Amino acid sequence: QVQLVESGGGSVQRGGSLTLSCLTSGFTYGTYHMAWFRQTPGKEREGVAGVERGGRITYADSVKGRFTVSQDSAKNTLYLRLDGLDSDDSAMYYCAADPPGNWYQWYLPQMYDYWGQGTQVTVSS
Repeated sequence: QVQLVESGGGSVQRGGSLTLSCLTSGFTYGTYHMAWFRQTPGKEREGVAGVERGGRITYADSVKGRFTVSQDSAKNTLYLRLDGLDSDDSAMYYCAADPPGNWYQWYLPQMYDYWGQGTQVTVSS
């Protein structure tokens, strides 16, 4: 079955960097649409970056220029590089996957069938 496992979260000071990983299994990497989301307690899950299976990447305005998505298909892994971190970036970060099909409004959680367990990012000032 499809599994997504995030890792790489941690505590970092303001202005620091982290790289999150999402190891995938159960499907041929590159055939599903993928995305990164984040969520803080009491708030809705927020789309951070969407990765269309054709390779096009879209970023939320709040992270554009600071976060970067990359992929390693040989390792079945999706990455999210977080630079210039601020306290507003503190959240649980999730990886999500959607089987091939119509893919629009990438930032909506309901577009995705599969989710990882999340990895926590905490930014301190």
